[in-house]
Amino acid sequence: MTMVYDENNIFAKILRGEIPCHKVYEDDKTLAFMDIMPVAKGHTLVIPKCQAVELSDLPCEFACAVFKTAQKVMTAQRVVLGVQGITQMQLNHSDAGQSVFHYHMHLVPTHLSNIAKHESKMGDQDELAKLAEQLRTAIAE
Repeated sequence: MTMVYDENNIFAKILRGEIPCHKVYEDDKTLAFMDIMPVAKGHTLVIPKCQAVELSDLPCEFACAVFKTAQKVMTAQRVVLGVQGITQMQLNHSDAGQSVFHYHMHLVPTHLSNIAKHESKMGDQDELAKLAEQLRTAIAE
């Protein structure tokens, strides 16, 4: 059963500029920003600029755009953080652990043994802002 899109979810508010984010990358179809409750340093989210709750709702043109943005972010994460391992995670429905009902992809630079419970601790906002700037610079190069 597909969920109805809630236009007041936190990612919709971020897209409308009602809530700030630590932006990493943006184009006409996607936005990438730092997860404020990171599982690991550099945890970045990639979202489409369309109403989609989960993968089954995501139009193909936006799915391709999300993956293209994810590739740019991953390349930047590897340069800035000096890591090779990046976990790509995307949860569909609350039964799978989805907590924000706007399609999003997690890019977590880490080793599997370092993954903690998602949303367990708020990240340092100054560190997130600095890292977002470094990733933006790496993408632009």
